[in-house]
Amino acid sequence: MIGRHIYTLQRRQWLPRTLHETFEFFERPQNLPLITPPWLDLRILTPEPITMARGLTMDYTVRVMGMRTHWRSLISEYDPPHSFRDVQVIGVYRLWDHRHRFWRENGGTVIEDFVVYEPPFGPIGALMNRLLIDRQLRQIFEYRSGRIEELLLGDVTRRRREGGGEADAA
Repeated sequence: MIGRHIYTLQRRQWLPRTLHETFEFFERPQNLPLITPPWLDLRILTPEPITMARGLTMDYTVRVMGMRTHWRSLISEYDPPHSFRDVQVIGVYRLWDHRHRFWRENGGTVIEDFVVYEPPFGPIGALMNRLLIDRQLRQIFEYRSGRIEELLLGDVTRRRREGGGEADAA
């Protein structure tokens, strides 16, 4: 029997936002396209309104290696404002299990993504992970981190990057 090739990806990001503000952003599935890289061309197929809850099934398409593919996620756990978990039901991976955790720390909120995944195709998938998939997933989560910062911090982040410091008090 050939062994399974299962990998993990963990990312943490701290934002100077309250736990509730941060979780509220993430529990709105409509925000997923806003934090997904444009090269994936994510399109939500599930009709509105979409309300986050345990048992929610969401359908969307993404572009993988130039080909549009169907992806279905199930929200298998939902514990606002601390965590939720989505698992792939239909998609490109043999296994995709994404846990989102949130907690207060140093006057802000830590966002943690912990993904357990298994590429398709056994040993070929393991080789693809070494050559391509791992790097692409890291790029996706790096993009996501920047977009989360832009969307949740807005002008403050932009001014800091441009060397303007804190926003002036009105």
